[in-house]
Amino acid sequence: MYLPREMTTPPPLDHTAPAPPVRPRFALLINPFYAKDPNASFGKHVLTPSLALTSFAATTPPHWQVRYWDENLLDGRPPFDPLPELVGITVHLTFARRAFELAHWYRSRGSKVVLGGLHVLSCPEECAPHADALALGDGVQLWPRIVSDAEAGRLQPTYSATYENDYRDDPPPARSLAPRRSFLTTTSLIATRGCHNRCGFCYLATDGLRMPYRMRDPRQIAAEFAADRQPYGVFIDNNLGSNRDYLRELCHALRPLEKIWSAAVTIDVTDDPSLIRDMSLAGCTGVFVGFESLTDENLADARKKTPKAADYARRIRILHDNGIQVNGSFVLGFDHDRPDVFGRTAAWIEENRLECATFHILTPYPATPLFHRMEAEGRLLHRDWSLYDTSHAVFQPRHMSPEELEAGYQWIYRRLFSHASIWRRRPEDWRAVAPYLAMSYLYKRSNRLWRLLIKHHLVHAVWTPLVELTRIRHARSVRGEGPRMPTPAAALRVLQNR
Repeated sequence: MYLPREMTTPPPLDHTAPAPPVRPRFALLINPFYAKDPNASFGKHVLTPSLALTSFAATTPPHWQVRYWDENLLDGRPPFDPLPELVGITVHLTFARRAFELAHWYRSRGSKVVLGGLHVLSCPEECAPHADALALGDGVQLWPRIVSDAEAGRLQPTYSATYENDYRDDPPPARSLAPRRSFLTTTSLIATRGCHNRCGFCYLATDGLRMPYRMRDPRQIAAEFAADRQPYGVFIDNNLGSNRDYLRELCHALRPLEKIWSAAVTIDVTDDPSLIRDMSLAGCTGVFVGFESLTDENLADARKKTPKAADYARRIRILHDNGIQVNGSFVLGFDHDRPDVFGRTAAWIEENRLECATFHILTPYPATPLFHRMEAEGRLLHRDWSLYDTSHAVFQPRHMSPEELEAGYQWIYRRLFSHASIWRRRPEDWRAVAPYLAMSYLYKRSNRLWRLLIKHHLVHAVWTPLVELTRIRHARSVRGEGPRMPTPAAALRVLQNR
C-alpha cells in the first residue's frame, strides 16, 4: 500500500535555529499536519481550506498582517522569519501532539500562542500548559479580542464564547489567504450551524458544547459563492437539510448562479422529493449522507433520528433520479456489528450503486456520551489520541476483536476501491459512465498522483476542468437537454472566459 513518509511524518522543526526578531502586529494561523490513512484517498485532505481559520482571519484588525499555513500541503514547516507576534493553532485530538510541538517551538522563540478547536474545548486541562491562551467556543467572536489583548500586552489565559449568537453578521471568510492552486476549491460555505441529531458518537455531543441551530440569509450565501469565482462549492454544514423550508429558500437563491455544489444531509431529506428536485435545479450534484449503519438497533443505540435502514434504497433512488450522486458514510464496530458486517455493507453499497463510500471505525471522542460509556464499561484500550482517527480500533468491540475490526475496515476499502466494484457501481445511464469513471479513478485509485498534485500545487489545475465538465453536464441535464458530455476543449474554453 502506497504511503510515502511525507504523508505520515510532519516536517521537522529545527530547534537549533536562531530566533529572528518578533514582528509586531503579525499573526500566523496554522492547520497542523496529521498522518494520512493509506486506505482512503489522499485527495480528501485538499478538498477545501480550513473554514475556521479563514473565518478567524476575516476578523483580524486591518492594521495587523495575517497569514494562513496548512502543513498538509507538503510545503514544509510553517514560516518563522519574521517571527509572528501571535500564532493561532487549531487542535484536533488526532494531531494534538503536533499542535503542541508547534506551540512549544514558537513560544520558545518569543511568539504568543493561542490554541483553539474541539480538542481544546473537550480537554482544556491537557492543552493549557502548551499555550499562552486558550480559545473555548466560537473563535470568530474571540479572535478580535485576543488580537487586541495581545497587542496591548494583556493576553488572558482563557477566552470563552458560546454559539448562541446570530452569526449571520459574521464577515465572510478571508478566502484569498488560502493558496487556491492547492485545493479543489476555496469555496467552502456554511449556511447553517448545528444539527437536529445528537448522535452519541458525534463531536456535537461533546460535553460543554451547545450549538443551537442557526441559519444565515440565503442571499448572503449566494453572494459569497458568486464572489469567490469558483464553479464548485462545498457546504460544510453538519446537516444542510435540518430545516427543509430553509434549504428550499437557499436553493432558490443559488439557482441563478449556475454553479454546482455538494453538501452533507441526512437521508430523511428525501421525505419531500420536490425538495430534491429543487436541490438539483440549484446545482447540487452530490450529497454526503451519514447512513452510519444498515442495522436499526445500531442507529437506535446511537440516538440517530433516521428512517429505517430497509427504506434507504428507495431514498437513494430519489437522489439518483435527480442527478445527485451519493457518498455514503458508514461507521463500523457498533455493538450489534458482527464479522459479517463488512461483506454485507459492501454488497449493499454495490447493489445500490453508491458512487462513493467513506468508512470509519467507531471512535469514542473524549467528552462524548460514547466515550463515557466505553470508559465506564472498561472497553477503552488506551488514550493515544493520535490513533483516535477512525482508522484504528481504540476500544474493545462487542462481537469481534480489535484486530478483526481493523482488518475489516481495510478490506472494505480495498473492495470498494477495486476495479470490479467501481464498475459494478457505474450509473445506469450510459452517458454518465465516462465522467463517473474519470472521477472515481482519479479520486479513489490515484494516491501516487495525489501526492504529486499536492506537492507541486497542481490540485486546482487538474481538477478544475473535470469540475467544469460536471457543471456543464448538470446544467444541461436540469434544463432538460439531456446528460450530454461537452468536450474537454469546450470546458477549458468556458474556464478561460470565467
